[in-house]
Amino acid sequence: MTPAPGGLPATAHRRIVRRARKAAKRVRAACALAYLRGRNLLARGPLTGSAGVVVSLTSHGDRIRTVAFGIESIARGTVRPERLILWLDSPEDIQGCPASLRRLERRGLEIRAASNDGPSTFGPHTKYYPYVSSVPRHTVPLVTADDDILYPPTWLALLVDAGERHPDTVSAHWVSIMGTAGDTVAGYATWARARDTAVRAANFAVGVSGVLYPPAMLEELRLRGEGFLQSCPRADDIWLKWVAQRAGIPVRQIGPVPRHFPIIPGSQGQALMRTNVGENHNDHCIRGLFSAGDVAALGASAASHQLN
Repeated sequence: MTPAPGGLPATAHRRIVRRARKAAKRVRAACALAYLRGRNLLARGPLTGSAGVVVSLTSHGDRIRTVAFGIESIARGTVRPERLILWLDSPEDIQGCPASLRRLERRGLEIRAASNDGPSTFGPHTKYYPYVSSVPRHTVPLVTADDDILYPPTWLALLVDAGERHPDTVSAHWVSIMGTAGDTVAGYATWARARDTAVRAANFAVGVSGVLYPPAMLEELRLRGEGFLQSCPRADDIWLKWVAQRAGIPVRQIGPVPRHFPIIPGSQGQALMRTNVGENHNDHCIRGLFSAGDVAALGASAASHQLN
């Protein structure tokens, strides 16, 4: 085994480097959270601006206590959206909002209930579906965000720029490449990450880092309605990919490498990844949605990526 600098085996050196990077990321997240807490108390400027997109996200349970800081990270961006909407499950959730969200509401945040008839059944699809179904004709792109992420200042500007350059494309900060195994989709945990900005059928936008959906995609989602409740109620990214593929809407990563931004410290008590990935729920949803024709198209695309 070739030793790394300092005499350590290469594998041990890589583990140390990874741990150091993760520790540094946690420190940066803690510092950013402290800054955003202060900003939430003191800032008076508007959350919205002139960027021609709507930003939408959802929160639930304990995360409602910390989502304000993710929204503050969007608000400090180099560009701001024309609307910023937080969807909660019910009017009762809105009534119980913490002061941090009320301060944001006074600065332009729209806090809306996904359902007026008891708790919403949309789950993670709440980040986009109530907005999609509330607009009779879509002309403005939608950017989705997650409620447990601290986004950097250029986060939205980069998505808006990509959307302007490729107006008919789903643009994402993080894209995975769906693999195949024979006539089925390979396990979700085995997919490669994109290392380019190429368009290919196997591109899969990972929602956690933020995704821009063009108006054509929003129209398709509105027409598809609530079909996700039967096929993948807890896996919004999979439904969104399937709809894009069936509609012929391409997916592109906006930079040469996928990006995952810092997580809000203390926000991971309720994380879908434990069931969607850890318990293979994503794989079950994919098998139920993607037909043999879908898999054939993905396989050709993934094979081309491996050759390149």
